[in-house]
Formats: sequence, C-alpha cells, structure tokens
Amino acid sequence: MPKSLPPPGSAAAWILAARPATLTAGLVPVVVATAVVAAAAAVRWDVIAAAFGCALWVQIGANFANDVFDYEKGADTEERLGPTRVVQAGLLSPAAVRRGMALAFALAGVSALYLTWVAGWPLLVIGVLAVLSAIAYTGGPYPLGYHGLGDVFVLVFFGFVAVCGTVYASVGRITELAVWASVPVGCLATAILVVNNLRDRRTDAASGKRTLAVRLGRRGAEAEYLVLLGLTYLTTVAIHGRGLAGPWVHLPWITAPLAVRLAADVHRLEGAALNRTLVGTARLLLLYGVLLTAGLWVSAGS
Repeated sequence: MPKSLPPPGSAAAWILAARPATLTAGLVPVVVATAVVAAAAAVRWDVIAAAFGCALWVQIGANFANDVFDYEKGADTEERLGPTRVVQAGLLSPAAVRRGMALAFALAGVSALYLTWVAGWPLLVIGVLAVLSAIAYTGGPYPLGYHGLGDVFVLVFFGFVAVCGTVYASVGRITELAVWASVPVGCLATAILVVNNLRDRRTDAASGKRTLAVRLGRRGAEAEYLVLLGLTYLTTVAIHGRGLAGPWVHLPWITAPLAVRLAADVHRLEGAALNRTLVGTARLLLLYGVLLTAGLWVSAGS
C-alpha cells in the first residue's frame, strides 16, 4: 500500500472518505442564504446553524454513498484517475462505509427535525428528499449519476433547494433574491461535477456509467462548463438590474480571471491533469460565494 495513504480503518481514512475538499459545495449555499436573509429580516443564527449541520452531514453521507456504491457497481477501479476512494483502496470496508453513511444521514436528520420544528413540515420534506436523492445519485435501481441526471441533481439541490430552503426556514417564504442567488451557487457546484465527469468519462463509459460527459462527449462537456460559468457571472447583473441589491453584488467578478483560467484548463487538459482544475473550480465556488455573500450583506445594510 502506498505510504501516502492512511492506515486502514483509521480516523484519517474516514476523513479521506468524507472528501473535505468537496464540502464547500454544501456549505457555500448556506453562507449565501444568510446574506439573502439579512436583506429581508433579522438573521436567526439557530436556523443558520441547523442548516449548516443539515447541509454538511447530507454531503458527507452522499460522499460515503458514492464511495461504496461506485465500488460495488464497478465504476471505481485501479484505473481511477481521481483522488483515492477508500473502499476501492481497501482502507474501509463497504459495510463500515454503509454504517458511516447511515450515521451521517441520521445526524442530518437531527438538524432537519429542528428546522421542521421552527419552520414547519416543508423542511421535513426537503430533508427527506435531499437524503433520498443523495442515495439515489449512485445507489438504488436507477442511479441518477449513471443515467446523465447527476448534473440536474446537483444544480437543483446544491443551488435552489439549499439556498431557498435556508431562506424559507429563516423568513417563512422564498424571496426573489433567494431564487436568483441560488443560480450561481448551483451552477458552480455543477461545474465541479462536470470537471469530475470529464476527467473520468473513459473509465465511466467502460463501466456503464453514462454521465452527461459520456453522453455529450468532450466538446459537449466543455460547452456545459462554459455555459455554467457564464450564467454564474451574468446572475449578478440580473440581481442588480432588478433592483434586488446594490452595485456591491458585483464583487464576485473579482474571480473572473480565475474562471477564465479554469475554462482554458478544461479545454486543454485531459485525464488526471484535470484534478487540479476540479480543485480550482471548488476554490472558485468558495471565493465567489464569499464575495457574493459580502456584496449582498453590504447591500442589505446600505
């Protein structure tokens, strides 16, 4: 076993399984939603904390599910180009990862129950759908990710559901600003998946995993990435143009040079070289989300 890998069954192996670098995709929507809430009412920090807990544990549970289900379906093999997957590498057993998945979803359920107590049954429905979708992404009789629906799942749940659900739990309604703010968050989260699937499209096709990158081919996946980035930056123009926030909402445009560089990498890089592009896209989501939050927050206070 390579020295760079943690010991089997260790805490470090569980941290690796949780995929810390991906967790920004679950947490950024709640951060952005907090600024949206501030534009409409006083922020309830207990609700925000519960939303953070729910988003964090759902994503960790989804990462555990992807690890074990992809291994069982033969999508993760020794030819894998991406970061180490703990089940395939023998660091954790499938049964152990399944137990970890169940625990993560149970912890997410605790937060969802608190949000339900605060804001009503719609939050319980959202929580249940989020967990079921996280499992169905690579598990079950019709895994979404294996049929080209993963991109839609990420766009909806990491964008609209995460942002608007947090706002609804806080103020009792979904505001127009919440809908618009969910667009760039969902688009960048989906862009991370596009890079992942572009990198893996050959091994995915060989294992029967028909992601959108497999279906559309390399050029189609590149075009999808560009469209997602375009929508990300045009959204601030729409938010300002509709009078929902002041000019500070354009702060995320500071990250445009990074987006251009990442788009160039998606066009020219292949295989394992795209790992750094994936990390860079996750970093773009974090930076964009923080700057969008700051812009919305300043606009709310002005």
